[in-house]
Amino acid sequence: MSPTARTAPAAAFVPGAAPPAPADRGTIQIVTFRLGDDLFAADVRAVERVLRYREPRPVPDVPPWISGVIEYQKRVVPVIDLRLRFELAAAAPTGEARILVFNAAAGWVAGVVDAVLDVSAHAQAQVEAAPALFRGLAAEYLHGIVRRDGGLVLVVDAERLVQATDRVLVQRVAAAGAPRG
Repeated sequence: MSPTARTAPAAAFVPGAAPPAPADRGTIQIVTFRLGDDLFAADVRAVERVLRYREPRPVPDVPPWISGVIEYQKRVVPVIDLRLRFELAAAAPTGEARILVFNAAAGWVAGVVDAVLDVSAHAQAQVEAAPALFRGLAAEYLHGIVRRDGGLVLVVDAERLVQATDRVLVQRVAAAGAPRG
């Protein structure tokens, strides 16, 4: 199976979430997750799977925002600490922590989040353009912002989580974590 192939809809792996209704061209379906007190989301099509948190295997000589690697579908997948990548305060994972496996041009890339909340549909018109900076988060990582329940949900562009300059590093991390033999 190719790294960009989907094995099942992400909603099937979100505890307590009903499968989302099929999206039409004017609708975006998002997987909402929490990092600290902030809400983030990603397009459901960019999420390969939601996994229960497990400690990634450390890899030496990598930036602090790379937690290590995990094995998923018999592949070695780099794991990004999204708190550190988004310049938020570090925190130890709790029982609600999850690992989101994203489809990206570099292959599967995983991200640690504090909790996955739900899958929801929103009209494309509800997605506002991202500002240049929002609480230290570079706008280049954002697809936009959705207003929800009186708050803001930052919609992450999963493809941009690993910029072109980082792709070689992420591929090296995956190779370093691959079993020898």
